[in-house]
Amino acid sequence: MAETQYAHPEVLVSADWVEAHLNDPKVRIVESDEDILLYDLGHVPGAVRIDWQGDLQDQLRRDYIDAEKFEALCSRSGIANETTVVFYGDKLNWWACYAFWAFKLFGHKDCRILNGSRKLWMDQKRPTSTEIPSYPPTKYKVQGGNEDQIRIFRDAVEAHAKAGLPLLDVRSPKEFTGETLHMEDYPQEGALRGGHIPGAKNVPWSRAVNEDGTFKSPDELRAIFEQECGLKPSDSVVAYCRIGERSSLTWFVLTYLLGYPNVKNYDGSWTEWGNLVRAPIARGA
Repeated sequence: MAETQYAHPEVLVSADWVEAHLNDPKVRIVESDEDILLYDLGHVPGAVRIDWQGDLQDQLRRDYIDAEKFEALCSRSGIANETTVVFYGDKLNWWACYAFWAFKLFGHKDCRILNGSRKLWMDQKRPTSTEIPSYPPTKYKVQGGNEDQIRIFRDAVEAHAKAGLPLLDVRSPKEFTGETLHMEDYPQEGALRGGHIPGAKNVPWSRAVNEDGTFKSPDELRAIFEQECGLKPSDSVVAYCRIGERSSLTWFVLTYLLGYPNVKNYDGSWTEWGNLVRAPIARGA
């Protein structure tokens, strides 16, 4: 199978694996969707819902919850420090990768992604439930985060761009050129200017996944990111989109499937950059 050729094949689990571990007390399945109503319509039996916005985002300032709130979230979800956490969701795992990345910010060790997302699980008519599970609370403790290694802020992004280092804009081509300020069929989400960060290359996130929701093979991914974009595993790479959700999937692909050791997600992304006074912007392809 192609999965064995990934740099870290252990982070991807199949639908068969998930179904075989539905009752494993050492495993917690997490659904994280853009459309939070999907969970109520039916989810993987035993899966808990973690809302990327309501649960992982600070509700006052634009940032993630602090360590204390993350500990409380994990504890009430039945997640211990040693728990294997498997993420899946809609949009071919945008939000699953976003939640995975957020868990890595707080240093959770064993995070995995259901290869194929919610789409594959439902398309294969695997078991679902509408029951909201309840688990005994744990005593989760954050044991060191990875923010410095996987997250980057606007000033560092500007320095990165000025240095001519690899910068990936994973939005749609029309967002990249500045023709639109948002994804097709989405509302305008706050950016005052369209375009992209100077020097960025446009590699839409969706190119990394197949129609069934699974990730493309290592050779296909290398063809996109290395042969086409000219990246090397030794590069320092920054990925961004509009708020960091699509770019978290690209971050996951580069970091875990291709084994790049120095990839950061700019979660401020275009909703921040497109509003910054005097921020440099490029337009066109």
